[in-house]
Amino acid sequence: MKQRLRSYFEITKKEWNGMVVMFIIIGLIIAAPYIWQRFHHEPVMDLKEFNALAAQLKDKPAADDAGNAHPELFKFDPNNLPAGQWAKLGLSTKQIAIIKNYEAKGGRFYTKTDLQKIYSITAEDYNRLEPYINLPDQFISTKTDEIIEINSADSARLTQVRGIGAGFASRIVKYRTQLGGFIKKEQLMEIYGIDTAKYHELAPHVSVNAAHIKKIAINTAAVDDLRPFPYLNFKQMNAIVEYRKQHGNYHSVEDLHQVAILDDEILRKIAPYLSFK
Repeated sequence: MKQRLRSYFEITKKEWNGMVVMFIIIGLIIAAPYIWQRFHHEPVMDLKEFNALAAQLKDKPAADDAGNAHPELFKFDPNNLPAGQWAKLGLSTKQIAIIKNYEAKGGRFYTKTDLQKIYSITAEDYNRLEPYINLPDQFISTKTDEIIEINSADSARLTQVRGIGAGFASRIVKYRTQLGGFIKKEQLMEIYGIDTAKYHELAPHVSVNAAHIKKIAINTAAVDDLRPFPYLNFKQMNAIVEYRKQHGNYHSVEDLHQVAILDDEILRKIAPYLSFK
């Protein structure tokens, strides 16, 4: 028994040396942080200069919000005025960006007070700039208070509506062509850039005569004929044509309920544009 225990706990010289090396390594790992702290000294940061710079930045307006500290006032037409000229007038980068975004969506300035409607323009800004706003008389005179029918008006006629510039007029005509005409004024909100606020600005000045719409001959139309129509995607167009080929002509909107890919909402939107002759 003693012999077995002795042989079990007996350690060779090679094993003993290995254990010694292992303990030394463990000891060095444990001691390393203390040795580092003892012999390594972090440089002391001088905060005086940092605090001075921080104080300056605190008192200085952000670059995006600060306008020209010494504005140069001059006669200007706010329509398509370059950003650099707005900056000279004392507007900030943020204010200029909002004006340019308004113009990109088709917005125009028809009267001096239109500039005041830009929400980033303060009353102080407007009062300072108002005497220098110079809108050409011929530009102003093209606007009318007459209600314009949007299914028959060309783009030039549409620009006479207050709130519609050349950009919006072009989009309205393009979308009207794709549709075949407007059934109701609310469809204007389907045009890019005409949100609810813009629609309420335009609505009192326009009307819709649905008699001008161009209908789709659904029983003869091919997929390519349906492609421009914005209310149908390609799968729906193809399904309409294929169902007609297999089952014969459609006689009413009710027949289109048999096309599984068309739901009630789609059929409600497209019904006024379909002809079943």
